[in-house]
Amino acid sequence: MGKYNQDFKVLTKRELCANTYHFKIQAPLIAKKILAGQFIMIRPNENSERIPLSICGWNREEGYIELIIMSAGRTSTEATIKEVGDSFKDVVGPLGQRSHIAKYDGACVLMGGGYGTGAIIPTARDLKEAGNRVIGVVGARSENLLLMVDELKDACDEVYLTTNDGSIGIEGFVTHALEEIQKKEKVSSVLAVGPVPMMIAVANMTKEDGIECWVSLNAIMVDGTGMCGACRVTVGGKTKFACFHGPDFNGHEVDFKELMTRQKMFVDQEKIAMEAFTGALEK
Repeated sequence: MGKYNQDFKVLTKRELCANTYHFKIQAPLIAKKILAGQFIMIRPNENSERIPLSICGWNREEGYIELIIMSAGRTSTEATIKEVGDSFKDVVGPLGQRSHIAKYDGACVLMGGGYGTGAIIPTARDLKEAGNRVIGVVGARSENLLLMVDELKDACDEVYLTTNDGSIGIEGFVTHALEEIQKKEKVSSVLAVGPVPMMIAVANMTKEDGIECWVSLNAIMVDGTGMCGACRVTVGGKTKFACFHGPDFNGHEVDFKELMTRQKMFVDQEKIAMEAFTGALEK
């Protein structure tokens, strides 16, 4: 019992930008096994729901994992208010499949939008170790919202920055950076992790150009092991479970319209839960 009754203690906490934090969490068994592209499910407190989170790093020897958590709803807010020394009630993983790693004859471009940037860092390292030229792209609305740029630079041969307002890097979107990269060299594979509209844009662009494209689908999940079926997605006309078969899928085959519809299923309930939580905090 002692081996599996773990204390998922917060070892460090660092604010990256407004409402977004980098955590190091004590989780030796997960750190020992996790691979690039896999994820975890967390439950911050006894009465919290379970939510999936990507991993942006780990240390197998010291027994910790690294997470980026943005306060978006009730459960993620419960997580972000944890402080050093506090513990998460549950952390389950590693879950899902490892990112696709191969040796390509052209560059591998890994694109992160928002807190999705953290998720591409482990895959960037693996692709580089496999002998690839790896280029990172980080996109955000403005310079102050760019995340984990230095960490991504350590994992890549080159990194491009894009901002919607042009405050730094290329003015525009991550697809504009991909256009610039393609002018300079051959691109063989692209991985996009971020908001669904961003992944749709990347999938459409790479399909037109005949470039392999992978996207990471953060669908609604309940158990994270493929038993409940809540994270159903349609890929290549077949039903897949994002938690078990993914989270990475061929971006050219994903039914994004269905994905976006399913993601909106519980918007009203999420709003009610958040209002109840903030009301309790104010009291």
